[in-house]
Amino acid sequence: MSRRDQDPPDDDDAALFRAAIGPVRELPSAPPPPQAPRPRPVTRMAERDDAEARSEFRQLLDGPLLQAGDAMQYRRDDVPARVLRRLGRGEYAAQEELDLHHADVAQATALLRLFLRDAVDAGVGCVRIVHGKGMNSSPDAPVLKNVVDRLLRQRGDVLAFHSAPGAQGGTGAVLVLLRPRR
Repeated sequence: MSRRDQDPPDDDDAALFRAAIGPVRELPSAPPPPQAPRPRPVTRMAERDDAEARSEFRQLLDGPLLQAGDAMQYRRDDVPARVLRRLGRGEYAAQEELDLHHADVAQATALLRLFLRDAVDAGVGCVRIVHGKGMNSSPDAPVLKNVVDRLLRQRGDVLAFHSAPGAQGGTGAVLVLLRPRR
């Protein structure tokens, strides 16, 4: 056994320590340590928008892709077939035009959505969208042409669309009939 285990603690040791140290003064209080930064708020809307964009992109990849010379055409069930034929012949005058040349997919999508919203708000009935023929696009298919086709099909304010006549851009442009504003 060691000497430490044999002897009980002595109050004299504490007194001796205080005598050896002498008088003490209290240190000024230190500022609290910096706290870890709060976590950034969860951006639920941005996450939802990202998920929606991914979903839309997957939908763009589904189904057959249009080729450079393919004509785009679509009409809602409540739109008569003769309206689509007249649209394809260029009998409706385009009141506004959007040119998507040199835009990437994200820019084209944003520009197209904004353009259509503004056109509907302004009461425009027919617009022309120039997407190009895709000559400098992917070897598989013209990217912007397919993006425009898929996006127009998904919109509730689009009644019909058809590739423009040759004099108005041919298969590199599309005429779009918009639903009248209510």
